[in-house]
Amino acid sequence: MPSVTSKRIKNISISRPILYGNTAIPFTSLDTKKPPNVPENHTHQWTVFVSDPTKNLNPLSNLIKKVQFKLHETIPNSLRTIESPPFQITETGWGEFEIIIKIFFIQDSNEKYLTLYHHLILHPYDNSNLNSLINNKSFINKSNPSEIVSVNYDEIIFNEPNESFFKILVNQPGSILHKNKSDYKYLYSEELENEEIFRLQNATKTVQDQILKIKEKIKSLESEKSNLLSN
Repeated sequence: MPSVTSKRIKNISISRPILYGNTAIPFTSLDTKKPPNVPENHTHQWTVFVSDPTKNLNPLSNLIKKVQFKLHETIPNSLRTIESPPFQITETGWGEFEIIIKIFFIQDSNEKYLTLYHHLILHPYDNSNLNSLINNKSFINKSNPSEIVSVNYDEIIFNEPNESFFKILVNQPGSILHKNKSDYKYLYSEELENEEIFRLQNATKTVQDQILKIKEKIKSLESEKSNLLSN
């Protein structure tokens, strides 16, 4: 099949939000009984996924041709390809490992595949609630206390898309983040994003203030040194 060769549009960038990560439920949970064919040493059932932040399937299916998950080599059929949403796979196991995720875009995009890396999390190493959620943190799902969630928010940026893909992006806009962080159905929201921006701004100001104080101290010490040498 011939490649897409439509002209790229200069000085244009369009982004689309995604979530990727995993959920895990221990077989000790009353709601999750170990199936009879699962090895005895497997302790969890887990799902790794790529999804839209609002769990709407359409924005991703319009852009993504397939998603490839590279699991640990000890898992049978360790290279899995999902060609339609939901882009996820469910397995059982006992150990944590890095999963390589490759996102392949539709042919009209003429874009190279995107590679993501996610460390499979089976245990709640950080039980902080969603109000303090940051990237690559695991937490317990409040609506399902037996479920562990490890999720990352990211935005795919298409720089100078070709004309054909640009029309698709414009005609099928991406999802808008939920506004209110109090609705735990949504892992990310505009309110959480604004809080993170505020924290980053405060941290930047703190560093700048510390740099200024150090510069003033250095200036003072240099002045003292100069006075001592002149005496």
